[in-house]
Amino acid sequence: MKKKDFLFLGTIFVIFFILLLRLWQIQILNADKYKQLAEQNRIRIIKIPAPRGIIYDRNGIPLVENIPSFAALISPEYADKIDLNLLSKILNIPQEELQNRLNTKTESIYIPIKIKEDLTFKEIAMLEARRSEIPGLIIETELKRHYPFGHATAHLLGYLGKITEQQIKSNPQYQKLPSYFQVGQTGLEKLFDDILIGIPGEKIIEVDALGRELRLIKESPPIKGEDLYLTIDALLQESAYRAFENYSGAFVAIKPDTGEVLALVSSPSFDPNKFVEGVPPQYWNELTNNPKNPLLNRATQGLYAPGSTFKIITALAGLEEGVITPDRVLVNCTGGVTLGKWTFGCWRKEGHGAVNLRRALIESCDVYFYELGKILGIKRIYKYATLLGLGSVTGFSADEKSGLVPDEEWKKSVKKTSWFLGDTYNTAIGQGFLKVTPIQMARVMATIVNGGNKITPYLVKGSKSEKENLNLDVKNLEIIKNALSGVVNEPEGTASGARSYIIKFGGKTGTVQVVSKKLKEKLSYKNIEHHAWFIGFAPVDSPEMAFSVIIEHGGSGGAVAAPVAKNILEGYILKKRQLNVKN
Repeated sequence: MKKKDFLFLGTIFVIFFILLLRLWQIQILNADKYKQLAEQNRIRIIKIPAPRGIIYDRNGIPLVENIPSFAALISPEYADKIDLNLLSKILNIPQEELQNRLNTKTESIYIPIKIKEDLTFKEIAMLEARRSEIPGLIIETELKRHYPFGHATAHLLGYLGKITEQQIKSNPQYQKLPSYFQVGQTGLEKLFDDILIGIPGEKIIEVDALGRELRLIKESPPIKGEDLYLTIDALLQESAYRAFENYSGAFVAIKPDTGEVLALVSSPSFDPNKFVEGVPPQYWNELTNNPKNPLLNRATQGLYAPGSTFKIITALAGLEEGVITPDRVLVNCTGGVTLGKWTFGCWRKEGHGAVNLRRALIESCDVYFYELGKILGIKRIYKYATLLGLGSVTGFSADEKSGLVPDEEWKKSVKKTSWFLGDTYNTAIGQGFLKVTPIQMARVMATIVNGGNKITPYLVKGSKSEKENLNLDVKNLEIIKNALSGVVNEPEGTASGARSYIIKFGGKTGTVQVVSKKLKEKLSYKNIEHHAWFIGFAPVDSPEMAFSVIIEHGGSGGAVAAPVAKNILEGYILKKRQLNVKN
């Protein structure tokens, strides 16, 4: 063997011997020391939720925002070493409930268990002071979702909740997130969750036995979700909700030329802020057991007969088909008409006398529209009702109801009976089998005042609204629009009591029978009162808003719904003026 080879082998042997000696020292001589170090130091992989995107109204006012919050967490390996009595006193949580939270299974032994969110500064101070007695404690800063307008925007924005198993199965994006992450469950929070949620980050740290961070090993910062800018006007939204304080119903306002939704309110409502930390069972039971169903979005899912607001469509059909003229006296109303053994009454028992179209709309003469409905027939009424969008969804949201416009074929198929003239009478004045949603009726009004263009309502700025020209005679639309101004602004109008000296608006009242008049006289409880409608536009000369108001069991459209509309409009204008003065 050459001397060079001998030296090489010798060197290898010495290196190997040194390594072996070091290994023996670590594993045998210093085993206890390194075991202790291993037990006292841990690697933590912490998922960092991305700040959700902010949702703004059309003027840049935040409708939902993120506010700083503090949470207490415990590392899973210390869950059975916690002094429950101490922690219970500091956090004001019963020991049994605390134990249940500590028993929560996480996806990984490295994922801490959250035991309380939204810590007060007093709780934080007390935890820090006793940290040595609470091994594995982590106090984490997080961003909490906050809805500054509360109930007013609840149905519009929706709420967050922990990821459900069904969501994990249906959305691959959620499979990468820990189960305690919150995602959109309803409303816009759900619809736009994929852009609002952002991209979570990750932090790998080394901690000691008390859970205190020793050093940062690696960090991938989260990427904030995209902000969302809506067409909603927060001031109008809030004004509408305040006007509905004592009522069940809905309000929808649309910009007639574009389809932008300016306000969408459903009442009663709920507090989305109570869902942020996980809805308390007691509050959830209150909501689900409430007979008024506050979780229902009445603006898009509430179905009602349109009442006399439908007379706008019957009138338009008569003008477009050429069977009436504005000045032609069609009937001499004496308070009702007789059909066989049935009497179809007018709301004014003494009658309206000789009535033309303008008076019929302003004073809402039922007998005029019975006769017009008879002349038109149900096929032509159906034609114009569906042309204006009734009986089908507006395209505004995935969960809206389509409603119903009945005809001969529908009744034969569903009711297994023939269509009678009495059915046409009822349909012509918006009663009977007709069912509409508030957003549909707001769009009908928008079509009347924008020159006959049927628009698709939308909520997000930058969206494109589909616009369909219905080829309606603009002169006929002006005739109706002029009469609807008279409903509010002339002494004989059914909504004259709601006339405003702050803003001139027009519209049509509607009163929907819930039970027959005879039965109503026998019974007295509130839930058989008529539903009250008012659909309108403002201002009269150059409409910037088309809207609908429905008050469940409110009584008369002219006495209840129209004044609510007035309160909404005036409250909105006065609030804007106040802000302009301040600015």
